[in-house]
Amino acid sequence: MNHLLTVEQLSSREIEQILALAKELKAGRGNANQPQPLRGQIWALIFNKASTRTRVSFEVGVRELGGSSLYLSTNDIQMGRGETVADTARTLSRYVHGVVIRTYAQRDVEQFAEAGTIPVINALTDDEHPCQILADLLTVVEKLGTLKGKKVVFFGDGACNVCNSWLFGAAKTGLELWVAAPAGFQPHAEWLKRAGGNIHLTEDVAAAAKDADVLYTDVWVSMGKEAEAVERLKVLAPYQVNASVLKRAKPDALVMHCLPAYVGKEITADVFEAHQKGIFDQAENRLHVQKAIMMLLAAGCSRAR
Repeated sequence: MNHLLTVEQLSSREIEQILALAKELKAGRGNANQPQPLRGQIWALIFNKASTRTRVSFEVGVRELGGSSLYLSTNDIQMGRGETVADTARTLSRYVHGVVIRTYAQRDVEQFAEAGTIPVINALTDDEHPCQILADLLTVVEKLGTLKGKKVVFFGDGACNVCNSWLFGAAKTGLELWVAAPAGFQPHAEWLKRAGGNIHLTEDVAAAAKDADVLYTDVWVSMGKEAEAVERLKVLAPYQVNASVLKRAKPDALVMHCLPAYVGKEITADVFEAHQKGIFDQAENRLHVQKAIMMLLAAGCSRAR
């Protein structure tokens, strides 16, 4: 594995490897003998979209692996506004040892990886959010013991980047994925065809929630969609994760949210608070999964040299 650009490009074996290493790192966090594969390295964080969890988890992760991080916002560099992505990649490859990119266009991340000579991690694009879904898969394993055959239901905007990554994550790990969304918010046919797997689309919330192992939701108005807020909130209102939905699921069903949560919209306050420990365990797992990814990429670079 030279880069982490999408879940789609990962093999089932690579997903297993990332999750296994993440579990080891989580269990050993704080031990004096923790591995330091990034010692002497500097990793750049290029963020065209602001974030709490993504920035902090990556900066902490780099430091815990022995490296240093350099945060670069849109205002700090010229990438895409006076300098091409390719030239930025060529330049930064002479300065830093890896790059984490959180941006809009998936093509920007891919061009950076093509032109540069350092590992690239997709920390979110409009197409996919691979680090989030890998952390989610780790959480499901921790809470439910296995992935294969578990029924995960995604409620709300099924045409978003998180759901796109879930399509591939489910298909590659044997999960049964249901997407409960209104007609205009279901995954595009192209994504479904590419993903394959045991995936079901429905507008029927009750049918989707029946005997579910995992109930999953995300914000309804993502960054860049603010102009659509009023219409989105109206159309997606029936797809809220609430007590009625929870009653249809299995008694021990896991409620997940990739945060930030807007209680009263995609999830009710009572359901969120009742399941907040698991949701914040899910948030913590971003750190462990991303450390595992960086370790594997650093090891791949060492072999390449």
